[in-house]
Amino acid sequence: MADQTKAFHASEKFAEHLQHLLADLIDLHLVGKQAHWNIVGTNFRDLHLQLDEIVDAARAFADDVAERMRAVYVAADGRAQTVAKLSGLTALPEGEISTTDAVDAIAQALWEVAQTARDIHDDIDEEDPTTADLLHQIIERTEQLAWMVSAENRTPQH
Repeated sequence: MADQTKAFHASEKFAEHLQHLLADLIDLHLVGKQAHWNIVGTNFRDLHLQLDEIVDAARAFADDVAERMRAVYVAADGRAQTVAKLSGLTALPEGEISTTDAVDAIAQALWEVAQTARDIHDDIDEEDPTTADLLHQIIERTEQLAWMVSAENRTPQH
């Protein structure tokens, strides 16, 4: 049997931080699909397709975070009740949603995920710079996606 005494084991705080981020990422996937199924209005098709891109990114990052958790000896919890309890994302309204409102809601959710990653970054970096690199990727991509989707509702600033 391999000697695990030299393996990095995450602290409780580290584990809690990653679990919170995992919950936000899973919720982002769910929020994105909810909007995808229920949007109506101007630019429907473009937003419908863009939401698939956002959902794919959220799912991939959730998987990356969960696998990183396992690599540092933390059990990842993606159960619905855990996500509902821990996610910090603003809830999407029930039923149909206009493309304009969906753009604002999805941009907000993306910024909230990026903020969670920023909020936990320093604690994670102090304990494990490798995991902090994953946070950098999540921040960079979610902020990029937020900028791209939010541009739908922006007007030029002169």
